[in-house]
Amino acid sequence: MNNDNYPIDFVVTWVDGNDPVWQADKAKYSPKKNEDSRNIRYRDWDNMQYWFRAVEKFAPWVNKVHFVTYGHLPKWLNTDCPKLHIAKHTEFIPSEYLPTFNVRPIELNLHRIKGLAEHFVYFNDDMFLLKPVPRELFFKDGLPTDFAIASTLSVTDKSDTVQFAKFNNIVILNTHFDKKEQVNKNFNKWVNLAYGWNALRNLILMGEHHFKCFANNHLAFSYLKSTFNDLWSKEFDELNETCKHKFRTRLDVNQWLVRYWQLAKGDFSPIGRHVKGKVYEVYNGVAQNQELFNIIENQTMPMICINDNENIDFEPMEKRLKQAFDKILPDKSSFEK
Repeated sequence: MNNDNYPIDFVVTWVDGNDPVWQADKAKYSPKKNEDSRNIRYRDWDNMQYWFRAVEKFAPWVNKVHFVTYGHLPKWLNTDCPKLHIAKHTEFIPSEYLPTFNVRPIELNLHRIKGLAEHFVYFNDDMFLLKPVPRELFFKDGLPTDFAIASTLSVTDKSDTVQFAKFNNIVILNTHFDKKEQVNKNFNKWVNLAYGWNALRNLILMGEHHFKCFANNHLAFSYLKSTFNDLWSKEFDELNETCKHKFRTRLDVNQWLVRYWQLAKGDFSPIGRHVKGKVYEVYNGVAQNQELFNIIENQTMPMICINDNENIDFEPMEKRLKQAFDKILPDKSSFEK
């Protein structure tokens, strides 16, 4: 696609873990063995207003923001904002998968959101823009920007459902693609200077016929809606099975399968792994996370993912994080009342 004026949407998922109606609904479905229902997965840092302020200030070119929610909404959200679309689970996820407390059925059905553009960027609610970003950071020549860097699986323990999802993703991918053939077809996308020394790793491993895994960043990813449709048409049974799981399990696939599918097909434009930003793991208290506050206040990268953890002095961290965001995003956006 040579026309640079195609619309690009943003999609962001959000849950208010403090909502008593949501809590009651969740309690009806007691987690079974091998399911991950830890409360940390649903903790709300009360900072989504800064996500919207950042989008309006740093990506004013965005066509539409699709706010994906169980049904609850932040009190401050301006639902009349013309760029905002509220996408409730019941409005786009097939009813047989609802209710769900597993982000994977939500993510695997994003393509069903009414009015969603072919080109969209998917955010979790812990991924924030920190400075002005051009459209080309996410899409170039009509293709998602991404990095195809070969990697291996590293499983920490049996409770780490993310690593199991990666494994399940790769098993499906290898059913449909021969790695050597795909790399040869898209050689310049695999052995690319944007990857630094990782391009050499790809070159060394290019003779393998099976994918082992891909390097991942827990940041916003660019997607083509048509990739979701393609994957569902070819792997309905596997996606359908995951979507039936109300909590995360070791049998799931996840949205990275859609990303891997794009990479294997060559439907992407190469970009360096850390060009968009980095992930910051939050631990302990305010004093231990000064680097995070400096990154935000000095706007040292385009985007950051603030990854929550269990061992956190939550209330002081929540307050200090808001102060950091307020320094660069003090003004209300049109997404706020």
